[in-house]
Amino acid sequence: MRTLRSLYTTAAAASLLAVALPASAQQLSIATGGTGGVYYPIGGGFAEMINNHIEGAQATAEVTGASVENMGLIMRGDADLALALADTVYQAYNGTDDFEGRQVENIRALASVYPNAVQLVTLAESDIETIADLAGKRVSVGAPGSGTELNARALLEANGISYDDFTPQRLNFNETADAIRDGDIDAGFWSVGPPTSSILNLAATRDIRLIGLSDEEVANAQAEEEVFAPYELAAGMYDGMDEAVQTLGIPNVLVVNSEMDEELAYQLTQLLFENTDELIAVHPAANDTTVKFTMESTPVPLHPGAIRYFEEVGADIPDRLRP
Repeated sequence: MRTLRSLYTTAAAASLLAVALPASAQQLSIATGGTGGVYYPIGGGFAEMINNHIEGAQATAEVTGASVENMGLIMRGDADLALALADTVYQAYNGTDDFEGRQVENIRALASVYPNAVQLVTLAESDIETIADLAGKRVSVGAPGSGTELNARALLEANGISYDDFTPQRLNFNETADAIRDGDIDAGFWSVGPPTSSILNLAATRDIRLIGLSDEEVANAQAEEEVFAPYELAAGMYDGMDEAVQTLGIPNVLVVNSEMDEELAYQLTQLLFENTDELIAVHPAANDTTVKFTMESTPVPLHPGAIRYFEEVGADIPDRLRP
């Protein structure tokens, strides 16, 4: 993936120039998700990069309910940056689905950081082989206010399965793993960049199985949500996973409020793309953090500060990403 990033490397300085930031930007809050997912380590890693490279700025990663909650935090100015699933960002910006009547027009993107994978996990001894087998079971659909629940519900409803068909539990990633391990639920959804720590830990203590999707189920989901794309979980990703598993992928977007200072947004974007190796050292999902991925996958307009950076490195910015 680094070769894709190199396509956009220019004579722009490889190291950031430290400049004075507006006083209001010195303390930055990054809204992430639960500690068992990828948002929190990615957000924490980026916060450390900000602290090390941008003079006058101090950033902290905050534990949240993830995507849906994070949109409200950005809208109200209670967080300066946030990670969120592309479908959640798209719905919030356009005021559709769960955001009908509460449109968040002041969202702007800095980048698409990496793709999530919808991962449906059960114990290896379970009789659940397909999503249709969830009928009558106890299933975690993700934490309240999370993109995982939005993705799970969209996938299931697109394939004729509703919450009435099973007993939904709204648990975060760590709670879902614990409940599967202890036999309190039968299966659970994750929508997160693989591999994720909570599934890795579960697989280290219990034999698990990941439930794959058929071509038809993937196509049905894509017809429901245009940001869905086919995604393959590689064999060996988790203990006991001997074969690749077909599922869905959804980009994760780093967003800010449209009122963020342009110079700050420029520096944050430059930091992300010119020091990506530091983020990869925190979590391998950042291998997909490329300018090309951002241009192809971002569902809402970019912040003018981000546009300034992308223009400097010669990126071909689609019209849909210009405010």
